[in-house]
This record gives sequence, C-alpha cells and structure tokens, in this order.
Amino acid sequence: MLERLFKFEENGTNLRTELIAGLTTFMTMVYILALNPTILCAAPGLENAGGSILFATAVASAIACFCMAAFANKPFALSAGLGLNAYFAYTVCGAMGYSWRVALTAVFMEGLIFIIMSLTNVREAIFNAIPKQLKVAVSVGIGFFITFIGLQNAHVIVDGSTLVTLYSFKTALANGTFFTEGITVILALIGVIVTAFLLIRGVKGYMLFGILITWGLGIICQLTGLYVPNPDMGFYSVIPSSFISLPDLSVNMIFQLDFSANILDFIVIIFAFLFVDVFDTLGTVIGCAAKADMLDEDGKLPGIRGVLLADAVGTTCGALLGTSTITTFVESSSGISEGGRTGFVSVITGILFLASLIFAPLFLTIPAFATAPALIVVGFLMMQQVENIDWNDLSEAIPCFVCITMMGFAYSISEGIAFGVISYVIIHLLTGKTKGMSVLMYVLAVLFMLKYFLL
Repeated sequence: MLERLFKFEENGTNLRTELIAGLTTFMTMVYILALNPTILCAAPGLENAGGSILFATAVASAIACFCMAAFANKPFALSAGLGLNAYFAYTVCGAMGYSWRVALTAVFMEGLIFIIMSLTNVREAIFNAIPKQLKVAVSVGIGFFITFIGLQNAHVIVDGSTLVTLYSFKTALANGTFFTEGITVILALIGVIVTAFLLIRGVKGYMLFGILITWGLGIICQLTGLYVPNPDMGFYSVIPSSFISLPDLSVNMIFQLDFSANILDFIVIIFAFLFVDVFDTLGTVIGCAAKADMLDEDGKLPGIRGVLLADAVGTTCGALLGTSTITTFVESSSGISEGGRTGFVSVITGILFLASLIFAPLFLTIPAFATAPALIVVGFLMMQQVENIDWNDLSEAIPCFVCITMMGFAYSISEGIAFGVISYVIIHLLTGKTKGMSVLMYVLAVLFMLKYFLL
C-alpha cells in the first residue's frame, strides 16, 4: 500500500530509508518546539502561553507535513519559520503595538494570499524565472548558511568584536564555563568527526547515528560531571527528566483572529510576512530539490505547485491554531542526505510532531550540540554542488558568488536570493547579455530594491 501511495521504487528509495530520513529530519528541527514558544511568548499577552504555542506549532507542522505528502509526495518538512516569528513578536506586537490576535490575523491573510498565489501559478512562475545557475547558487548558499547555523548552535562560532569569532577554550577555563559550554563545543566537534566517518564508510542512517552518538556522549559527560548544566546560561540537562507530559493549554489561541488594525499598517504587516516567506520557501525548496536531484534539465521542479500549496495551507492552519508563519525547513536536507525521496519522509516527520505533544520532555531534551554536527555535514554535502556553477562565465559566476555569500553573512535565505537576483539583472544589463532572461527577473529585481527602502 505504501509503495502504491509514495512510489518508493520509482523514486529510488525504500521503506527503511524513508523511515530513517523522516526521523533524522525531525530530530534536526525539533528545536523549533522549544524555540518558537520562547520567541512568541515575548509578545504582550502571551507571556504564559508557552504550552498553547507548542501545541499550535506541533499540530500546524504536522498538518503542513501531511499536506506536503498528499499534494506533492516530496520529502520536505515544515514548521514555524525563524525570523518571521521574531517579526511577529518583536515588531508587530512589540514596536508597532498590535495585539497578538491582530498579528495572527495578518498571518492568516498571508496564508490565504499564498493559497491563491500557489493555485494561480504565481509562485511557480517566480521559481521558474530564476536562472538555472542562480538556482545552483541558492543550493550552495543554503549549504553555507546551514553550516553557519550548525557552528553557532554548537557554539564553535560565537559573537565577538569582529561580529563572529572562534570559541575560546582558554577564556572558558579562566572564567569557569569550560565544563558547561566548553564541553559541548568539544562534543559537537567530535560529533562532526563521527558523522563524517560514518558518511565516508557508507553507513545507512549515518546522520541519525551521529546525533544519537553525540547525545549519548553528552549524557555520559553529565553523569561523570564533565558537563555541568547551567539553565541561566542556556545549557540544560541532556538527560530526560520524564518522558510523558501534556502541554498547558490554559491560554486559548485557537481561532483568535482580530481585523481591527489600521488598514495601511495591516497591509504592510501582511506584505512583510508574505515577502520573506515567499523567498525563504522558494530558496529552501530550490536547495533541497537540487540536493535530491529533483530538478529537471531546465532547473524546474515537477510538482512544485503541490509543494507551495502545502506551505500555504500550513501557514493558514497555523494562524488559526495560534502560531506564526509555517514554512519549509532547510533542515529537510538532513533527511534528503539520508536518502529520503518521497512524501513518506514528511508523513513520519508529521507523526513525530504529533507524538511530541505527549513525549515533549524527551524530544526537547535533544541538545543543540548533538544536532549541530548533522547540519554541518549537510552543509558540506550541499556545497558540493558549487562545481555545477560555470565560474568561467563571470556574468553568471559573480551573481552566484553574491547570492552564496550574502545568504550566510546576512543570515537569511531570502536576502541571499534578493542580492543574487539584483546583481544578476544589473550585470546582465550592463554586459548586454539579456537574451533569454525572463521579464519576471526584472520585476523581482525592482521589487527587491524597493523592499530595502520601503520596509
């Protein structure tokens, strides 16, 4: 039955591979269940709504993942988008002073617009308008970006006077934080080596085993006193204190919409959510699809309408349940790297999101230093596609370079795409190489430039 539904053989995969891929994807993105409530609870009125937000995040993520499987049969997982949840809490509800109900209404309206855009091929047209070389650059850029995230999650790279700097063991020994933070950095680096070794040896499930082994070493370190948790510093116990617990739903966030905002402000809020989500999603889909060899010879993704529709439905349902924008997660590439190729990966991820409502204490105990090695190794695998960029054609190569570097340094997939598109159009106009370039590329370049002055 599963073969008929998901076409394992046709996609070059099998049930075991898809199961491992789904579990791996979930474990690399389960952090969102802890992080999303933390961010959204900063909004006035939501200080005690952590349990309700966790519930909304898990259920909306599951619905979106199931939609991905049903509409597109692709191995992409979805959950509450980072950055967009911060915009929700700190800008809309904080600086602009709107209630969280108004913010949820803006997300709901964005979702409805997304559904219309997906059904009318607008988002698909944008996807297809991006040149093939730039699509490769997006995939490579995401590799750079996800490596950077992994290094930060592992605290190998930290804030410094140079914006980012390497973690200092000497300083940690001097100030007494070595056995709290320093040990996790060492464990993460060991995890990278272990995961890389398993990859080189061709071990099936290497990403999942890397996470579990690194987590296991962390547990041993805590039991022997080498790792000392310090919640005030953000370092928690890696040993589950319990396995089963239901979230506190005392704050009702379901169907709590409010259309009372100023119409002009409301349009700006919706547009900001819309703009970032469109290009974050497109960038993630491009990168993950390229990694899975799903793009055809023209750089198009067969069945992309279903992918984008799942994203739109997830956002709409998420707003009704009580969470910010749902988007396709770049961590999907971890499951794809494990061999996941069908929507069954999304189904497994969705089921685990629902299971997390009961087993939240277990899943939320998975430390960032255990999943960071998986992200770093995935980054390496995605950056291998850099060889598919024609570096001898400077008019193509320079925009690709801009896209790759800005995606990591601006810490945003959508910003990387924006700079890539703007530079691509300007360079091709100046060099007279505009033949075959889509009119939509000119439109996108203008919109991106306007965005930086108007938003």
